[in-house]
Amino acid sequence: MKKLIFVASAAILASCSPAAEEEVDVVADDAVAEAPAPSMAADGQPPAGKYRVTSSEGEVFEEELRPDGTYVSTQNGEVVETGTWDQKTPNEYCYTVDAEYVEEGETGGERCNTEQVGDDGVWTSTNPDGETAVVERADG
Repeated sequence: MKKLIFVASAAILASCSPAAEEEVDVVADDAVAEAPAPSMAADGQPPAGKYRVTSSEGEVFEEELRPDGTYVSTQNGEVVETGTWDQKTPNEYCYTVDAEYVEEGETGGERCNTEQVGDDGVWTSTNPDGETAVVERADG
């Protein structure tokens, strides 16, 4: 009788084990599915880095997108703007200017530019006001 109980218990435990493993696998698969895809800039590379940005008026800015999601924009070595950035898709770059650099009459908040690399290889970024700048990587 004891052998029968032992064998029955072992059979019950064995039949439960695959179900428990399946549940663990499902949870692991869900965790992988929820991980965000790494972002890419319009040129297909990671967005963090240093850039040279030439405005439609010909002004040149150096911009550093830091891996922590912040940026610093300089002109002639002087900081002209700081804030946070988010590359939502290769064609959508969004930024929020820090309060101390929000210009009079502006509301602040997130703004998004449309970016693309044309057939000629020129990378452009167009802001919500329709102004287009040329972007070049300056990472060494």
